[in-house]
Amino acid sequence: MQEPLRLDELCARLRSPAAAEAFSPLRGKPCAVVAFDAADGNPVPDWAPPCPVIGIGDIDAAPELVDVAVASPAAAAAVAAAIDRHPVAAMTLTRLLRCNEGVGMADRLFAESLAYSTLQHGAEFRAWRKARRRRASQREASAPAVLLTLEDGVFTLTLNRPERRNAYSAAMRDALCEALQCVADAPHIARAVLRGAGPCFSAGGDLDEFGLARDAGLTHASRVTRSAAALLHGLRERVEARLHGACIGAGIELPAFVSRVIARADAFFALPEVSMGLIPGAGGTASILSRIGRHRLAYMALTGARINAEIALRWGLIDAIEQA
Repeated sequence: MQEPLRLDELCARLRSPAAAEAFSPLRGKPCAVVAFDAADGNPVPDWAPPCPVIGIGDIDAAPELVDVAVASPAAAAAVAAAIDRHPVAAMTLTRLLRCNEGVGMADRLFAESLAYSTLQHGAEFRAWRKARRRRASQREASAPAVLLTLEDGVFTLTLNRPERRNAYSAAMRDALCEALQCVADAPHIARAVLRGAGPCFSAGGDLDEFGLARDAGLTHASRVTRSAAALLHGLRERVEARLHGACIGAGIELPAFVSRVIARADAFFALPEVSMGLIPGAGGTASILSRIGRHRLAYMALTGARINAEIALRWGLIDAIEQA
C-alpha cells in the first residue's frame, strides 16, 4: 500500500479531469489512501478521483471525499488489497455509491442495474466464472419458490428453497414479485412478514445462474422492469423482515428496503459481489445505503466482511435482535 496522502494534498492534485484521471486502475492506481482528522474539515475537490479513496481516521467523521474509512494503516492495507484484486468492480462500486447518495430510490435502482449489467460482461467477472467449479446439476424441488400464508390478517411470504439455502434465483424473484404485488393490490392486508425456510434466510444469488445473460441491455431492461426491490420499497411500511442464519447478498439487500428488520442472534451479513467482479445487484446500493451510509456500505462490499447481528444492530442495518 502506498504512503497515505494528507487530505488537502489529495484535493490539490484533483484540480482537473486530466489530473483526476491519474487516480484510476487504468493508470495503475486502483485506490488512493489519505489520512484525515477533524482539523481537515470537509474539503471538496474540483474533480473526484475515479478510484476508491480509503481514509484513515475517525470512522464516524469521514469527509465526503473518502469512500471507505478505517481506523488504522493495517485496516487500510487490507481494504487496499481487496481493491487490488478487483479494481474495476471496486471503482464502479464507489462511483455508484457517490452517485446514489444524492438521488432518490428509483434512480438508485436504475443506476445500480446499469452498472451491474455492465460488469456481468467484464473481464473480472469472466475470470471468476472460469475459476469457479460448477456444481453438478441437481433436480429442483417441486415446491413453490415462495410460500404464501394468510393467518389472522398477517400475510407471510417464505422463501422456500431450503435445500439451496434459499438461493435467490430468477424463479424465486418472479414468485416474490407476484406475492408482493398481491400485497400491493390488497390494502386490507395491513401487515406482511418476509422470512426464509430452513437453516438461513438466504445465502444470496443463485451462483449457478450467474453469467448466463448474453445481452447487457436486455438484462438491464429485465432487472428494472421486474424488481422485487422496487416492490419492497413501495410496501416498506407494511412489511416486516425476519432474518436468521446467513443473510448474504440479496439476503440482506432486499430485507433492507423494509421499515422493520428483526434478526435472530445467529444471523450474519455479507456482500461478496466485488470479489466476483460485480457489485451488489439486488438493490443493496440503494437499500443498505439508506440504512448504514456510504462509508460502511463500501467497507462491507469492498472487503466482503462478515457482519454479526450485534454490529448490524449498532450500524442500523437491522432494527432489533430477536430474543430466544
